[in-house]
Amino acid sequence: MSKAIGLSTLAFLALASGAQAAVTVDYRNHDSVERVFEAICSGSRTRITFEGGTTGAATMQGSAPCKIRSGDRDVELRGGEDVEIRDGILLIK
Repeated sequence: MSKAIGLSTLAFLALASGAQAAVTVDYRNHDSVERVFEAICSGSRTRITFEGGTTGAATMQGSAPCKIRSGDRDVELRGGEDVEIRDGILLIK
């Protein structure tokens, strides 16, 4: 393989892996209703949904860090956090 083809392949792989970035968190939603939060991940807007009254994992598309407005403060998620939702407020455990 020529050096030029090898570098092109590496550049493509780097772009492809960045395009599929996601942030996943484990959660417990104590509220009986689904909660959807808007987030900004590396400058891009996205959403994360937590099903009502459940424990699970939720994923949002984008690269960490992600900032979510919850109540009167911003919560930063990088992936792998355990979060709780109570009365519509997202908290990191």
